[in-house]
Amino acid sequence: MNRLIADIEKEEQLAKGNPSEQVVDAVEPLVKKSANKTKQGLLSVISGGFLAGEKALSSLPFVLYIAFLGMLYIANGYYAHNRLKDLDSLDNTITELHIQYIIAEDKLMYLSKESELDKATSSIGLKEAVVPPAKIIVYNTAKKK
Repeated sequence: MNRLIADIEKEEQLAKGNPSEQVVDAVEPLVKKSANKTKQGLLSVISGGFLAGEKALSSLPFVLYIAFLGMLYIANGYYAHNRLKDLDSLDNTITELHIQYIIAEDKLMYLSKESELDKATSSIGLKEAVVPPAKIIVYNTAKKK
């Protein structure tokens, strides 16, 4: 409302044709009042006085909704972080199991060599056959019906 009065006074001064210091003076209180208004708003936020107003009570459901969404957002961040930690530990486990598989396969290949088999079986008295095995042929004389 004060701004409207100041604007009217400014227009009246301009209409008279002599812009004077009074026009500048009419604008200066507006700057001071806006600074005071900002200061009062800041103080009401700090002191919590803005919560006692009727406007605050009417917007309370929206504020609670925003607070709930904020908590969901934070919880989702924690959940995602835990999932990433679990995936990282599973990835490390898979890498370790793959290394164990490669080591076991290498041992098997080494122990399956003919020279290693000969060393392992010589202690129990088995020796490598010098004569090749004979082929067994079975003739089936009775036909199945």
